This record gives sequence, structure tokens and C-alpha cells, in this order.
Amino acid sequence: MDKAIALRHIEVGGVMVGMRGAFPPDVALATAEAMMQEGLNVFELTMNSPQPIDAMRAIKQRYGETAVVGMGTVLSMEDARRVLDAGADFVVSPVFQPDVVAHVQEQGVLMLPGVTTPGECVAAWQMGVPMLKLFPVGALGLEYFKALYGPLSHMKFMCNGAMNAENAQQFLQAGASAVGMGTWLVGDGTWTESRLRSRAQLLKNAVAVGRGGQPERRA
Repeated sequence: MDKAIALRHIEVGGVMVGMRGAFPPDVALATAEAMMQEGLNVFELTMNSPQPIDAMRAIKQRYGETAVVGMGTVLSMEDARRVLDAGADFVVSPVFQPDVVAHVQEQGVLMLPGVTTPGECVAAWQMGVPMLKLFPVGALGLEYFKALYGPLSHMKFMCNGAMNAENAQQFLQAGASAVGMGTWLVGDGTWTESRLRSRAQLLKNAVAVGRGGQPERRA
């Protein structure tokens, strides 16, 4: 998938659904189905989970271009090469590694490196990264994001780490372009479809309000 298209999906939906832990292909597919039913279509598998590449491929094969499916927790050049060879639509890392960023971008794939400090933000942005993963900003708090975003508001941020519907709404109101959601949204791989969809609905409403709109009304 063209990196501009992948980025647009993340910006429009405002949510990256992260699956870490017990999400082998069958569980990842069931989770993705529940999220897709609620209009969430950007999925991040993680390299420190069972069968992550197989799970990523399974979702891509099932949904094609209607879903954007990438890999997170990419911590080495070897990992980056593996996930790119497997067809990842984007690559995410909790850290900023310039060599990995450069390699992924050279392949024409969207890269979202993890940054925490203003210096890391500027360095990554100067490499042409179009959206930064601010991590673990949920733990650092809203005031940290506001302080950092003030002088760096020309940059686009996806806020990740210790996120829930409440602080997702707050970060979006404060200027974030998107949020990365993990355990709060999809649990540990054992949740029922109804529970997954309920969380997705709560999050979608939070995103709508965070962006200045109204929560969805359901019959």
C-alpha cells in the first residue's frame, strides 16, 4: 500500500488498533472483524507476539485494501526487513532508530518511530517522517503532551502508551492526529465479539468528541 494512502487512513480514522500478546492468526482475524464492523480499519500487530507475521498476513488476505495492516515493536534492521518482505503497510517502533527509519522509508513504506523528547521529535521529523509515535505519552500525561506540542505543533503525532477512551479524547482535543490503542481496546485475546465492539463504540465516540464532533447515536 502506498504510504500516503496508509497515512491518510490513520489520519481519517484517528485510531491504530494494536494487538500485543495472544493474537495468533485466528484470534487476530476475529478481533479485526469486530473492529471493522465498528469502522476501525488500521491494525498493528507486534513482533513480540506469537506468529505476528502470519497474523498480519491473515488480516491482509482477508480484507485486502479495505484494511491497513502493519507491524509494531520493530526493533532492528533484521525485523524491519522481515516485515517489509511480508508486505507490511506500515512499520511502527517504540524507539527512534535512524537506520531503521531510513531503510523503511527507502522502501516507500510508512514509518512511525517512537519518540519521547523534543530532540527526538525534531530529528525524526527532519528525516521526513510524516507522523511521530509519541510514546509512552499516556503514562507521562496530558500536560507533557501539551508542553511538547506547543512549539512542535507543525508536526503530526500519534499518542500511544497507557491509552483509554478518556485520555484519547483529551489528547485529540489537545492536537494529536491519532491515537494508538492496545489492551484497553482489544484486551488479551480472550474477549468476546460483543465486548470488543462495545469498546470500539466507546472509543469511536471519544474520537468524535475529541475532534469537535458529536458521539454517534445508535438505535
